[in-house]
Amino acid sequence: MDLLPDAHALAPVLTALRHSLHREPELGLDLPLTQAKVTAALDGLGLEITPGRALTSVTAVLRGGRPGPAVLLRGDMDALPVQEDTGLPYASVLDGRMHACGHDLHTAALVGAAHLLAARREELAGDVVFMFQPGEEGQGGARIMIDEGVLDAAGERVVAAYALHVVSRGAPIGFAATRPGPMLAASDTVHVTVRGAGGHGSSPHAAVDPVPALCATVTALQTLVTREIDIFDPAVVTVGRLEAGTAPNVIPESGRFSATVRTFSDASRAAVRTAFERTVHGVAAAHGVRADIDYVHQYPPTVNHDGEAAFALATARDVLGEDRVFAAPTPMAGSEDFSFVLREVPGAFLGLGACPVGTDPATAPMNHSPQAVYDDGALPHAAALLAGLALRRLARTTADAASPVADPTALTAQERR
Repeated sequence: MDLLPDAHALAPVLTALRHSLHREPELGLDLPLTQAKVTAALDGLGLEITPGRALTSVTAVLRGGRPGPAVLLRGDMDALPVQEDTGLPYASVLDGRMHACGHDLHTAALVGAAHLLAARREELAGDVVFMFQPGEEGQGGARIMIDEGVLDAAGERVVAAYALHVVSRGAPIGFAATRPGPMLAASDTVHVTVRGAGGHGSSPHAAVDPVPALCATVTALQTLVTREIDIFDPAVVTVGRLEAGTAPNVIPESGRFSATVRTFSDASRAAVRTAFERTVHGVAAAHGVRADIDYVHQYPPTVNHDGEAAFALATARDVLGEDRVFAAPTPMAGSEDFSFVLREVPGAFLGLGACPVGTDPATAPMNHSPQAVYDDGALPHAAALLAGLALRRLARTTADAASPVADPTALTAQERR
């Protein structure tokens, strides 16, 4: 497949777009500048473009030259509330906002995939839906786009969906990985308030101190994970915020903590919630205080379809090179709202290295860091990989229809041309 050389030819255009997005990052579901830049970058490709209604998304449909089903490619567009500290010449000009997770690369790469596939329109045995999504960083933009019909934008439900995520640490430029089954964790946020009765620090017997209860609860939650959760279906409970009191000699009325919970299956997710709530209320009762729990389900686990993961690995090896692709041995505990898409249709989520040349991938600042840097050199690899997934998947569906026993990872004669 000649996708990678053609993607390298697009690199100057994609880099310019990426730098423009990086300079003016936008947060959440409302990304008007980003939406306008993406729409302009797609101009002239003959795509059917639909803006979102409840969010500033862009859905673009490329009609193939031959009949067939539709596949979907996703790129998320939102930034993070992080103050950039990279020193890049194209660093964010907006205080407190940064593309610290590489979504500017995802957006530019998806534009690149649209250009590559539009140039091969007559080869496409079906249609491609390009899903430019706001609100991945906690707002569930994918679910909103699903509600607005992105999976049916081509006129019928897509048969498969693919997305990738760059990493600034852990893999050199252009190295890709995925795996069957769980790829990323479910993410839930829990806010707990422990209520006692305030008093003077010199007389704790005359008050009901919530602070020891808070501390005991945090410790008990760690024991819960190690003693109640199957190590082969793991969970992570991290208390990232704990606060109580205003002065050293004042017993406060209440205290609170917030935690993130990561799990890799629906069963583990449900079990952890049940045990979490039981533990919090049990410790509270033992200390004579009351606990209120706000348990917020955010994103489910990102679970790759087994066949689609095998197909994605085979495609990545063909596009990027055999020695640049590997099957990830374990999932990662990060989370993704592409999980909502994979609950509706088969597909796969891949990781792609973007660690800058000359930087040690083992020690580079990681995603979400104010110092996180992603190399522009990853853009052609990402664009070519996304385009290759769509092109091969449509050709595979056509081949499967003609020969139902065909090897789903094998190249068709058309693809080899």
